[in-house]
Amino acid sequence: MTQATTSQPAPGKLRITAVPLACALLAAITLAGCASQGPAHTPLAQLSAADVGLNGQPAPNSTGSDATAFGSSQWWTGLGDAQLNQLVSQALAGSPSLAASNARFDKAAALATASSTATDIHGTLSADATRQRYTANGMIPAPIAGHVYNSSNVQAGLSWAPDFFGKHSAELQSALGQARAAKADSAAAANQLASQVARSYVALARLMAQKEVAQRTLGQRQALLSLSEQRTRAGLDSQVELTQAQAGMPDAQTQIEMLSEQITLARRTIAVLCAQSPDAQNTLSPKLAGLRIQPVPQQLGADLLGRRPDVVAARWRVEAATQGIEASKADFYPDVNLTAFVGLNALGLDNLFQASSRQMGVTPALRLPIFDGKRLRAQLRGKQADLDTAIAQYNGVVLDAVKQAGDSIASVQSLQRQQKLQNESLSKAERAYDFAVQRYQAGLGTQITVLNTETQLITQRRLAVDLQARELDTRIALASALGGGWTDDTQAIAAH
Repeated sequence: MTQATTSQPAPGKLRITAVPLACALLAAITLAGCASQGPAHTPLAQLSAADVGLNGQPAPNSTGSDATAFGSSQWWTGLGDAQLNQLVSQALAGSPSLAASNARFDKAAALATASSTATDIHGTLSADATRQRYTANGMIPAPIAGHVYNSSNVQAGLSWAPDFFGKHSAELQSALGQARAAKADSAAAANQLASQVARSYVALARLMAQKEVAQRTLGQRQALLSLSEQRTRAGLDSQVELTQAQAGMPDAQTQIEMLSEQITLARRTIAVLCAQSPDAQNTLSPKLAGLRIQPVPQQLGADLLGRRPDVVAARWRVEAATQGIEASKADFYPDVNLTAFVGLNALGLDNLFQASSRQMGVTPALRLPIFDGKRLRAQLRGKQADLDTAIAQYNGVVLDAVKQAGDSIASVQSLQRQQKLQNESLSKAERAYDFAVQRYQAGLGTQITVLNTETQLITQRRLAVDLQARELDTRIALASALGGGWTDDTQAIAAH
């Protein structure tokens, strides 16, 4: 009779077959623990260069030996005024608002650097000693209970959070996007500050030129009054003409006083922009005729969107928000952390460095978002809303950029036509005045004809000053609208 036998698997073979089974079970639990992300989200559409009517070719740059608004980061030097160059340099070096913008960039860069350490292996080293009396009525038995003992601990630890699902990588890219946006914001602030100083400088030059015209008007009114007094005494004019001539004097003096007030305020504005005391530029007297006019492009190119730092900043914020969504999506997957420690622990300082006091351990940790889906989906929707907000803001900045640059080009072209017509009027007014003077000197005309003719000439000179100042101001605004010669250097920023 044969005895039936049953074969039993060897213990080692049982452990080998259990490993893949445990892995399969762990994978099943992990997949089951992943929360649902909810319905898919379609973000807003970003405007492209073609959407806003920009030409596919870059806008033509000015050429020549001068640094122009379209080829140099120091576009203001193209106006040819050394005093203005110095003022802008002072403003860029000392402006509190620009310093604050630079500080915001430093903070964003530091946060990006901190984010880059998320996947690094972190180490700790700790040591402590405690002198303690242990209660006689607690869980610790005699002979320790009721006595005072020293305890000590020396321990080193390591921790690592592997980035299996790309969360830390997305968080780093989001932080870098914010840092790059802050860098572009700083460039935009510098460009805006330089534009404010240059436009204020031109405004002051215009006021100085207008004051010269007003002083000439006062001189002409004084001559008219003197002539009217002579004619009244001679019986050639009545008190009506004399009173009219007298009324012109206070008006001319009022105009001079108003211009003097505006000059004072303009000087104080420039001083504050340059981070100086308000009275630091009390003698600043720029000449409108000393400022050069720079050529401008006739059309806008697609490169406008890459040369304006505010547009670049808005684009980086869109990228940061996009990466924020990816990081939020990674929260729906398991989070794995590995920690290990080794050290010495003993009751009594004399026992600390004995071999028997050693301790060590490894702690793998797995977090599953089983009952956290509602909160995670709400968090994800918030990040998606952040992306839509960033895209909407980007689209708004793009539209404003194209409008500002286009408006400035249209204004410059119109002012060029106005300047041509006004030059003709000024030339004719000067010729009429010269003829009146010649006729008076030849005894063929009267002095009152000369003075009345000069009134028309003064009016044309006032218009000429205004047009020249407007054209300079508009070209400065265009330089700022085109990015002020800024070159995008934000891509090079990386966490260190």
